[in-house]
Amino acid sequence: MKFAVIQTGGKQYVVRKDDEITVDNLNVAQDADVEFETLAEGDDEKNDITLGKPFLTSKVKGKVLENVKGDKIRVARFKSKVRSRKVRGFRAALSRVKITTI
Repeated sequence: MKFAVIQTGGKQYVVRKDDEITVDNLNVAQDADVEFETLAEGDDEKNDITLGKPFLTSKVKGKVLENVKGDKIRVARFKSKVRSRKVRGFRAALSRVKITTI
C-alpha cells in the first residue's frame, strides 16, 4: 500500500489513501479541496521509497471534512506567598482532512 509524508502547519504526517487526519487550521471552507507538499513517497509491498529535495513534484490531495476547535487547555500561573494566581484557557482551531489521492 502506498504512503506519503506530507508537511502542513510546520508538522509532518505519514498518510495513506482514505486516511482522516487532524491538522492545524487551513483557513479554507468545508468540503474544499487542498493540496499538501510531499516530502517522501513509498510503497510497503515493493519496499520502495522516494525522497524529495526538499519536496517532490507530485502533491497529495485531500478534502476538508470540517473545521473544529480542539480540546480546551488550561494554563495556570501561580506565585507562592504572594496570593497571585492567573488561569487562562486555550482552544486550537483545527481542520479534519480526508486524503483522496497520493
